[in-house]
Amino acid sequence: MGEKFLSAERPQTEEGYQYHIACKPGDVARYVLLPGDPERVPKISSLWDEAKEIAFHREYRTHTGKYKGVPISVTSTGIGGPSTAIAIEELAAIGADTFIRVGSTGAIQPGMEIGDLIIAKAAVRLEGTSKQYVRIEYPAVADLEVTLALIEAAETLGVRYHIGITASTDSFYLGQGRPGLNGYFPSFAKNILDDLRQARVTNFEMEAATLYTLANIYGLRAGCVCAVFANRVTNEFGKAGEKEAALVASEAVKILAEWDEEKEQKGKKVWFPGLRRL
Repeated sequence: MGEKFLSAERPQTEEGYQYHIACKPGDVARYVLLPGDPERVPKISSLWDEAKEIAFHREYRTHTGKYKGVPISVTSTGIGGPSTAIAIEELAAIGADTFIRVGSTGAIQPGMEIGDLIIAKAAVRLEGTSKQYVRIEYPAVADLEVTLALIEAAETLGVRYHIGITASTDSFYLGQGRPGLNGYFPSFAKNILDDLRQARVTNFEMEAATLYTLANIYGLRAGCVCAVFANRVTNEFGKAGEKEAALVASEAVKILAEWDEEKEQKGKKVWFPGLRRL
């Protein structure tokens, strides 16, 4: 990547290389999957027809390829809102417009098992990054088309899934109702789990609220599918469902590509299968 950047406000080279993700226009597809962990990037792209590594800079690792003939990319975001916001800003600047977070999560409602998938239709903004962009009253909601595509993909692949509202936090420990070191467990941390459970929030993670807020502000599309690693009801923890989440997200991209083509042909602003009957 070239060393000369054109601006301090939007640091990129003359070729359009973005400072953090080290990608330029043409490097990524319009559809981008967003895991947090860089190690998940090759795991996800190995499920595609073809893929190649584009860049690996800091926490941002990018592969681009094709899934069932559809151009697709995956970029890791690191953990939390700040690094996720950077990824969205820079990926959108080089042509991406549809994002699906693929991650792990902690389920807080009964009836959810390790390895289940949760598709988040909205997010509680308990993180701080989105507050740098817009008032706290602004809702963090997923795109309708992306959410429907994720649901159809999960049904097509026959995986066990739930639809719900996630709570995005800046803290994995106290922010999600876990005690800190040396018995530090103030009342606000103790109460958060039960408070959110009563409000029918389904799970905790750390990125969806930032993703949804920025996507809506910028006119992008976003959704989220996460595998349950932590069951906060039974106090069980296990790494299961990672591959299924990646497959559902990839299949959703194929579905979205088909819908987007139909939408353009029909001259519609939004598309889903039920509109074919009209």
